[in-house]
Amino acid sequence: MTMFQSEGLNLAYMDEGNGRPIVLVHGFASSMRVNWIDPGWVSTLTGAGFRILAFDHRGHGASDKPHDADLYAPQRMAADVMALLDHVGLPSATLFGYSMGARVSTYAVLGYPERVDRIIFGGLGIGLVEGVGDWDPIAAALLAPSLDDVTDPKGRMFRAFADRTRSDRVALAACIRTSRQEPTEAEVRSIRQPVLIGVGTRDDIAGSGAELAALLPHARYFPIEDRDHMLAVGDRSFKAEVLRFLAEDAAAA
Repeated sequence: MTMFQSEGLNLAYMDEGNGRPIVLVHGFASSMRVNWIDPGWVSTLTGAGFRILAFDHRGHGASDKPHDADLYAPQRMAADVMALLDHVGLPSATLFGYSMGARVSTYAVLGYPERVDRIIFGGLGIGLVEGVGDWDPIAAALLAPSLDDVTDPKGRMFRAFADRTRSDRVALAACIRTSRQEPTEAEVRSIRQPVLIGVGTRDDIAGSGAELAALLPHARYFPIEDRDHMLAVGDRSFKAEVLRFLAEDAAAA
């Protein structure tokens, strides 16, 4: 596994394909393999002529997994994206973030606007600003002795996912306590890059994609029909829409 460093942490990444660069920023409790490789995003985007960089967040996948919650502030996780660009010598890139990765991508563009060309948000709508509910039961579920001890429905979903991916549950519980910080509406309105927002029509976590798009001056919303939060990421229609968005933006450049 290829590694780079950020704040003294070793983070795993991949770099494939040629062309305009896109950094894939995965969601909570996931990894670059689960979020991007297995659902076919890497093959789809490299096949369309893009250079794809993907990495495992701190606390996830093959990257270092600190248990200190302060290390998971979204601004620090956004700095990991910039550290990856620095490591491979790129001045800027498109960011494609799913769920928590969309929040991290937001803080990346707010902190380093000159280094982000365009943005794709998946699995996160107006919940980016308004929040996506009480996540304390998820932290509790991750720290419970077993899945059988978890009664909260959302907690059970994420605990089962963490068990399936053999994640460090203590690191994930630390991550969810601080990474869920929301940007303000004014901060979101300040984003000037072209933005595509894809949210499943059965997603009960993300919040309205249309409402988020209305805050952004250069955004559009794509409803991913009949998909929930977990299934929307690999949807074929979403892949086709992302390719259209990237082609339109290239033509306008």
